[in-house]
Amino acid sequence: MMAGAHILHVDLDAFYASVEQLLDPSLRGKPVLVGGGVVLAASYEARAYGISAPMGVKAALSRCPHAVVVEGHFHRYLDFSQEVMDICHDATPLVEQISVDEAFLDVTGTEHLLGSPRQIGARIRRRVRDEVGLPISVGIARTKFLAKVASGQAKPDGMVEVDPDSELQWLHRLGVRVMWGVGPVTERALDDLGVSTVGDLATIPLPVLAGRLGRATAMHLHSLAHNRDPRPVVSRSPGESVGAQSALGMGTTDRADLSTVLLGLADRVSRRLRKKQLAGRTITVRIRFADMSAHTRAITLPTAVATTAALHHGGLPLLDDARSEAAGPITLVGISVSKLERRTELQLELPFDDGDPIRAGSLRGASALLVDEQIDLARARFGSDAVGRASVVLSSRPSVPNSFRELAEHD
Repeated sequence: MMAGAHILHVDLDAFYASVEQLLDPSLRGKPVLVGGGVVLAASYEARAYGISAPMGVKAALSRCPHAVVVEGHFHRYLDFSQEVMDICHDATPLVEQISVDEAFLDVTGTEHLLGSPRQIGARIRRRVRDEVGLPISVGIARTKFLAKVASGQAKPDGMVEVDPDSELQWLHRLGVRVMWGVGPVTERALDDLGVSTVGDLATIPLPVLAGRLGRATAMHLHSLAHNRDPRPVVSRSPGESVGAQSALGMGTTDRADLSTVLLGLADRVSRRLRKKQLAGRTITVRIRFADMSAHTRAITLPTAVATTAALHHGGLPLLDDARSEAAGPITLVGISVSKLERRTELQLELPFDDGDPIRAGSLRGASALLVDEQIDLARARFGSDAVGRASVVLSSRPSVPNSFRELAEHD
């Protein structure tokens, strides 16, 4: 017997721009751009003009000259996010937050207390609107994939429930771009096969799809086109890992550029580790290509590390290995550290040679920690952007405030 629709996907609408409109009521109903040189977020009023992140602000204003540009209250976004997640936790203990503005909920077993999934979704939307002041869309379905698609169809500020008895009919009428993993490149490849809807995709034999997209991507899309998604909602402990990621716009294939991005991420993650007095033994690097295919590599070290040099030194070979899985521009890089433990006094290791940064007790490892600690002191006194690695600071990539970067969630 098919299980009922018990998974909710909640997604705050145009989150950063909506917060700005909440904080400044004069912005309501106006096209709002959050960012400086680059659009980090756009309100729905601005999106109507074809504006989206990470478009340059100058280009965005050429499309919508009357748009209002705001720098953003980055320190407030996490507070609003936590308020919404607290409301979700009131509905069920099974909440899997996947970014600052979205989460999955499994409401199995709560119906006798709170009503049907639809009633629970309606209650969450009402509370978020009344208590937080933000619009939120909710999708309800039998699987995580379909719940996320449903919330996308519900936007802005709506709710869609997918009946398990007719879920494939509902899914198959949608355009293929609703699929996880279908970006512009993959969409063009599918168009060459005559695929424009999810239903079209479901009819393509797997070998034909694999010949065009590669086996891994083909199997992924083939399964989702038939709504085969067995993943449960997993409530994550915030102490399990520390990570960050960076979107790269149209992407890059340049290794030096990717190394610089990874160095900036390593700096952010290591700083957060030291602030929490933590270190970790497992380094995980994740990259995503323009066709939305993602590849992950990890290494577990004999000793826990918490320095920028260690994370970069250990993560770069992982990035290179992941890159070898596919060709084309990389559009996202992420790094996380797990197997966390409390930092203790550093003990030098034998032999007393220079060693390398991923040996925390080597001379190079100890020196890297001293450098990071001095940078931490300077940033605490003069601001988070006061000191940085030269290659990161001088990078030609558009600058994004560190306070905004800290909102990035690890996967």
